Amino acid sequence: MDADIPYLLLTPGPLTTSRSVRDAMRIDYSTWDVDYNRIVTQVREAIVKLATQRDGYTCTLMQGSGTFAVEAALGSAIPPNGKVVIVNNGAYGQRMVEIAARLGIACTELIHAETDPPDLDRIRNIVAGDAAITHIAMAHCETTTGMLNPAAEVGRIARQYGKKYLLDAMSSFGGIPMTMEELGADFVVSSANKCVQGVPGFGFVVAARATMGEIKGWARSLSLDLYDQWQEMETKGGKWRYTSPTHVVCAFAQALKELQAEGGVAARAHRYRENHRRLVDGMTRIGFKMLLPPQWQSPIITSFINPPHPRFDFATFYDALKARRFVIYPGKVSKADCFRIGTIGHVFPEDITLLVARIAEVLAEMGVQLPA
Repeated sequence: MDADIPYLLLTPGPLTTSRSVRDAMRIDYSTWDVDYNRIVTQVREAIVKLATQRDGYTCTLMQGSGTFAVEAALGSAIPPNGKVVIVNNGAYGQRMVEIAARLGIACTELIHAETDPPDLDRIRNIVAGDAAITHIAMAHCETTTGMLNPAAEVGRIARQYGKKYLLDAMSSFGGIPMTMEELGADFVVSSANKCVQGVPGFGFVVAARATMGEIKGWARSLSLDLYDQWQEMETKGGKWRYTSPTHVVCAFAQALKELQAEGGVAARAHRYRENHRRLVDGMTRIGFKMLLPPQWQSPIITSFINPPHPRFDFATFYDALKARRFVIYPGKVSKADCFRIGTIGHVFPEDITLLVARIAEVLAEMGVQLPA
C-alpha cells in the first residue's frame, strides 16, 4: 500500500490507483491542442486493441460516469422503432431498464432474482417469440452481488436470432480476458475508473465502424449522441464535441501503459483472481459466508453475508477497518443483509492478506467470534 494514500479502496470503482496514474494528472492541456488530441487518439486505439484483434472496430469516448456511456449507447444504438430485451438481475440491469423507460425505448424486462444467473432458455424464448425485438442488453459483471453473467452465451442467442447485443462490461473490461468476437457483442461499454485502473470522468463504447455508421440520427439526447461524438473524434483528430476531461484522459493513458507493463489483461486477471482467492480463503477461515456460490462469482467484487451475531454492526466494522486503512463497500442486495469487498485496482495479494488479518482484529475488538 502506497504511503501517500489514506487507505485502499476495496470497491468496484472508483478504486485505488497507482501514484504514477495520479501524477499524470498534473499537466494542464488545451482541449484543442494537437498534443492532447494525439493522446485521445492513442487511447481510443488502445481500447480497441483490448477489445478485439479484428480490423474495422472503433472506440468512442463519452464524458461522465460509466452510466453516461451506457445511456449514450442505449439511447443511440436502438432505432426509433426498435425494442430491447434487458436482462435484469441486479441494480445495473435495473438501471438500464430505467434508462430505456426515461428515453421512451420499447423494452421487455427479463427479471431475475439478484442472486440468480440469467436463465438462457427464458432469454431465448422471449427473443424467439417477439419479432419486434431488435436488441439484447445485459451487464457482464453485476456488481450488486459480484455475479459474472454468461455474456458469451447471451451473445450466441443474439447471433442465432439476428439481434444486436449491447454488453455493459463496466467492471470486467480490462480485468477479465474477453474479445468482441468471443462475446458476440455489437457494443461493449466500460469506464475509465474500473479494471484499466484510471480515475472517474469518462466512459467508452467499442463497436464496429459499420455498426456505428448505422445509428446516425437515432440518439434521444444531444450531449449523449454516440454517433455525433464518434464523428467529431473521427473527423477532427480526437476532439470531443464538448469540454473533455483532459486530466482524466492523461491518467487513463498512463493506466493503459501500466496495464501493458503488467503483462496485459491476462496478467491483470491473474492478479485479480489471486486477490479474490486470498480474500475468500481468509474470510472463510474466519467464519464468513459468501452470498453467491463459487461458480457464479466474479473475481471483481465479492458479497459476504453479515454474520448473525448480536455484537456485529456493519457501521462499526466499516469504521474500524477504515481506521486501519481499508475501505470496503456496503451491501446493495435488496433481500440479503451483506457487505462487499472489491479485489480490483492497484491492490495486490499481500494487501488482501493484510486485510484479512485486520478483519480478524476488528472482529476480536468487537467481541464477535464466528464459527469456522
